[in-house]
Amino acid sequence: MVQINETTSEGSPEPSPATGLLHVSASWPVRLGKIPPLADRFTGRPESGADLNLGLQRGPVVALTPRSSRVGAGSSHDLLRCTGKTQLAVYHAESMWQSRALDLLVWIDASSRASILAGYVDAAGELAATRPPAAAEDTATSFLRWLGSTDLRWLMVLDDVPDAEILQGLWPRGPAGRVIITTANSQAVDGLRDVQVLEVGAFSPREAMTYLVSRLSKDPDQRRGAIDLIQDVGCQPLALAQATAVIGSSWLNCVDYREQFYRRMTVFNSPGGGAVPAAAVTWTLSVDHAGQLAPGDSAQACLALAALLDGHGIPASVFDTEAARAYMAGGSPTERASETVRAALTALEQAGLLTTDQLASEPVVRMHPALQRAVQLAMLPALLEEAGRAGAAALLEAWPAASDRAGTTQELRASVTCLLRSTGGLLWSDGCHPVLLRAGQSLDDVGMPATAAAFWRELSAASDRTLGTGHPDSLQLAERLAAACSAAGLLAEAIASRQRIADERSRTLGPQHSLTLAAQSSLGRSLVSAREFSTAIAVLAAALAENEPQRGQSDPEVLGIRDELAAAYLAAGRTADATRMLKATLAERERSRGPASRETIAARQRLAEAALSAGQLKDAVSLYRRAITDSERVNGPDHRTTLRAKAALAGAYQQAGKIGNAVSMYEVTRDGCARALGADDPDTLASCVSLAKMYFALGHLANATTLLRETLARCERALPPGDPITRSVEESLAAIVGP
Repeated sequence: MVQINETTSEGSPEPSPATGLLHVSASWPVRLGKIPPLADRFTGRPESGADLNLGLQRGPVVALTPRSSRVGAGSSHDLLRCTGKTQLAVYHAESMWQSRALDLLVWIDASSRASILAGYVDAAGELAATRPPAAAEDTATSFLRWLGSTDLRWLMVLDDVPDAEILQGLWPRGPAGRVIITTANSQAVDGLRDVQVLEVGAFSPREAMTYLVSRLSKDPDQRRGAIDLIQDVGCQPLALAQATAVIGSSWLNCVDYREQFYRRMTVFNSPGGGAVPAAAVTWTLSVDHAGQLAPGDSAQACLALAALLDGHGIPASVFDTEAARAYMAGGSPTERASETVRAALTALEQAGLLTTDQLASEPVVRMHPALQRAVQLAMLPALLEEAGRAGAAALLEAWPAASDRAGTTQELRASVTCLLRSTGGLLWSDGCHPVLLRAGQSLDDVGMPATAAAFWRELSAASDRTLGTGHPDSLQLAERLAAACSAAGLLAEAIASRQRIADERSRTLGPQHSLTLAAQSSLGRSLVSAREFSTAIAVLAAALAENEPQRGQSDPEVLGIRDELAAAYLAAGRTADATRMLKATLAERERSRGPASRETIAARQRLAEAALSAGQLKDAVSLYRRAITDSERVNGPDHRTTLRAKAALAGAYQQAGKIGNAVSMYEVTRDGCARALGADDPDTLASCVSLAKMYFALGHLANATTLLRETLARCERALPPGDPITRSVEESLAAIVGP
């Protein structure tokens, strides 16, 4: 059945000018993402499967949804009426790939906004061979803009979309592209423009028989009673897959299996309760069978663990952790614990309850989300708690230390989200579980500030409800939320969180406690970022007045708050106040720490910046030169701190009209950065831009153009799309040679 959804939506917002087009350097064709393997003995389903070829000829977007069920719809079992939408999408995508009808195939786990963003960032990185940017949202927008402009033939599959909202601003479109959506909820595509909805139902009787015969091809006797079994399970793909898995790995035939099926069915069906889908019965028989294939209760424990994590792809390494092995071994791992885990996974796979994708770059375990939900509902509270604790410990243990394993990190993060959702308050029973902090930190690390803010916001609210607003974990989460909001530009929310922390610290610890002072400093910085200068100055001045008399002027934390206050003065344009405070702070640091300490050098540079802002050019130059001399002695001539001081001195020379000195210092800085930091380091690239601008100002157009073109090539290779340094190079080139 074909439905045309013609409702419109805002779709993807117009990318900001700051977000550049992706610079692609791939060799075509390319396939990206972890595409699930086709099921054993998969058939193309010519009678019951959606005609994706025809659908994509009619329009660029097709959504595969389950056909509505009249029996038991809306019940807790209804999700088990699975129809094989993802498998049909895999089959069509692989067919197009094998027929060379595609230049680019992209598979995206679309079960959450974070997974979509991670998929786009990974795709952009593979195509452009570039490192992730500061904000994943910017890279995603660049990738989508490229899809919209390229004439290469591409297909993107968005698998398991829960609702249309998560696609806001992330919608792929382009004249040469096609999109396939799979979703368990037809309402998930409401509001999406020109989406053709193809409903997928059960096998036809002929398809069901073909599938059963191919699955039970080794022993024809096992097919005895096949027609009746197909009718019993209503041609449901998931139920038939589980039934044939049990029969094929045992001495049963279809008649024997039907007897077990009917005995179990009587347990589920109650008078007036309505019939349950066949898969609600077959999975329980599969669990029994797996228990016979694996030692002890390891199969049941392994299934419980897998059911609580993200079934779209659980890193196999999770099951090989000490925590998982101990759980499956009944509490303490034995010498044969790893063998027990492998036997349990094999048994569950033979019983049709999960699959292990060994062909992926990092092996993953997959389990149907509907089956996961059924297992969760059947778990006793004690088993749920035990499996949940083991799952949290295993995820934390499996978390990679290396930041370059982005795919595994996203899979672990998705499993944390599933675990949190499926175990209720378990991860809060002893405070905020460390795995929750690790998941949030990973979002901060990969540059997803908006997504990170949403994650921390949810955790913070849960912690406030569960642990109380004054609990140390609640305050820690509030600080994480504030940092993510600051990175995402949500300054009002960042200020509110930091104000709450400062108030709570002052109330419980007192105004002179180090944590209170740190909270007030953070609040002051947030207020300055939001350009609320008078409020920032008031907060920081009050903190200084409260602490300086008791702690003394040489106290490091007092000096830190003085630096924050001076920065607020400078941002507010009160350069005289800033200079006065910075001079006093520099004198105190020289007295207490010595004239050449790192703290003193940094204080001298801050004073130089204030002098430069105030137009006191002679003082600024003198201070920068002294800072460079001291930094070379303490840190070395090629230390990043020294090089940045040289760049600042060059700028001061330029502002003072000493062009020759400025050019010379810019060249020294460029050469030092290239030698010490590398040609592609952001500081090196920035120094090249500054030098090129000086060449241009002097009329040396050839030198400026050559340097800018060389720098642009390195920027495109080393920096994320839309980076400010790249934009500066492009703007400078346009000023010289035209757009």
